[in-house]
Amino acid sequence: MSIDFTYKLLMLGDASVGKTSLTHRYITGVFIDSPRLTIGVDFFSKKVRLANGKKAKLQIWDFGGEERFRFLLPTYSKGSNAALFLYDVTSSKSLESISVWLDIVRKNAGNIPIFLIGSKKDLDNHREVSTEFAQEMATKHSCALHMELSSKTGENVENSFELISELLLEESNRLFKEFQAMNKAD
Repeated sequence: MSIDFTYKLLMLGDASVGKTSLTHRYITGVFIDSPRLTIGVDFFSKKVRLANGKKAKLQIWDFGGEERFRFLLPTYSKGSNAALFLYDVTSSKSLESISVWLDIVRKNAGNIPIFLIGSKKDLDNHREVSTEFAQEMATKHSCALHMELSSKTGENVENSFELISELLLEESNRLFKEFQAMNKAD
């Protein structure tokens, strides 16, 4: 399959919020209950067909959530097209460092779309973060979208990546039209 677009996505968030589980579920369709700790950064890719028939390669950069690995983020953020910041709906603490993560990304990748993703939705009976509070955080931090999902059940996993892909396709089309308009003006 020939690729029309390649998009670099950052997977961010504190340790144990479900970044690797989400990435693995999306790439393979299989849930891993206890993935190994991400040391630094892991890289995954998946080819997808977009709504308009175009094909894209999603490069997913899964960052270790421990603070000791955060020094890698500025360098790896460069050239990114979008980011997913994950928090665990059963841990209010998992949203505390959102400002730190997003400041680093925006400083090094520019004003890319960032999705605020609540993970572990299947554990709703242990919820500490209300959907309303998370939506307020998404608005406060200028996130493109907030949604909740479950890597265990698969709920909203495909949908979240489809929404990101479509948003990136719209941005690519907008930039292409601007480029064409500039060339016509010359």
